[in-house]
Amino acid sequence: MKRTCIALFPVLLLAGFAAYAQSTAPTDPQIAAIVVTANQVDIDAGELAQSKTHSKDVKAFAQRMIADHGGVNKAAGDLVRKLGVTPEDNATSRGLRQSGDDNLAHLKTLAGTAFDRTYIDHEVAYHESVLDALDKTLIPGAQSDQLKALLVKVRPAFVAHLEHAKHLQAELGKSGG
Repeated sequence: MKRTCIALFPVLLLAGFAAYAQSTAPTDPQIAAIVVTANQVDIDAGELAQSKTHSKDVKAFAQRMIADHGGVNKAAGDLVRKLGVTPEDNATSRGLRQSGDDNLAHLKTLAGTAFDRTYIDHEVAYHESVLDALDKTLIPGAQSDQLKALLVKVRPAFVAHLEHAKHLQAELGKSGG
């Protein structure tokens, strides 16, 4: 039950953000902060998974998260510098950071199969919620054509991450480990 609650927190946070954003669209500086924070949260979880898992498949997935989300953050950083935008911390970026910290704290208490399953369950829920936020709030809310284009460009990678995580989730369930 606790594993499910931890995995669902980012979904609830981003769903709440999507509802909030329907009445108040985020600014480009706020979107930039959300994007950077969301990617960093997944990088941090991937780094922890790299050090804790004994599964070569989970390790490979974690490495992909570190590389891909690091690349998105580099592209986002380059773009905000080019546009002269300073990312603006906001309730959503702070909530994402707190959710990420809570997830890391919980994952650090786990080992073996329990760690792998909880990490991957979280990755499924996290990527589902990020895609929802991209589609309903971040892409439609971006005022800068270049920021919108970056979000659209990176979206397929998030879809691929979700599919990969779902595949691992199924495999971990089948193998019992």
